[in-house]
Amino acid sequence: MAPLYSLDPDSIMLDFLRQDRDPVSGKVMRRVRSFVLREGRLTAGQQRALDTLWPRYGLERQQGVLDSKHVFGRQAPLVLEIGYGMGQSLLEMASQAPDTDFIGIEVHRPGVGALLMGIEEQGLGNLRSYCDDAVDILRLCIPDASLDRLQLYFPDPWHKKKHHKRRIVQPEWVSLVRQKLAPGGILHMATDWEDYAEHMMTVMNSARGWTNLAGPGQFSERPAWRPETKFERRGARLGHGVWDLLFSRNP
Repeated sequence: MAPLYSLDPDSIMLDFLRQDRDPVSGKVMRRVRSFVLREGRLTAGQQRALDTLWPRYGLERQQGVLDSKHVFGRQAPLVLEIGYGMGQSLLEMASQAPDTDFIGIEVHRPGVGALLMGIEEQGLGNLRSYCDDAVDILRLCIPDASLDRLQLYFPDPWHKKKHHKRRIVQPEWVSLVRQKLAPGGILHMATDWEDYAEHMMTVMNSARGWTNLAGPGQFSERPAWRPETKFERRGARLGHGVWDLLFSRNP
């Protein structure tokens, strides 16, 4: 597989950065996305990881529908995480659950580079990553009923009301996630913004085909599989809350 990134940043071609054009008129159609690409400078180590490790641990949308058995060389429970940041918690989860396969999706290259470095350093054979728009990857690359769990931890809350349309948790997204989860599969969301937590709960309460594992309208305790971050511990000391939502897909 050809490397995803060129050393020349001006020649980087990622699918989610391409302008979407109407197939009939050719007019550029601006999409509302849940992220803004405002990444910092890559460290030398992160750049080396992107240049040398991506062919081994990276997944790309042009590869088509994911065949996890081929990618990982086995049939195992499959967990997908959207927006893993710098990847520390995802690396920890993968190392602590060697019998489970993990796929991350992240748009920011420093985080992807850091994750690739961690995979190599820890010798993890059960973790791969996309660097792309998560909605596109869900729609185009993840087979229906293939995921045992989908994780969305601390997504951008887009706290200004005029930006709420950018929040990834919307009825259409929840419907897409349900399509990709196996029956009994779990959607696990966490946020430290109370307003966004209430928004998530409202969306889920209105969605069909789900069971709240904590009971109707209730938030869940942090499950053992989600590591507590330094940011989260610091927030707890300052009296900041964190809200977890766990919903299972009904058959």
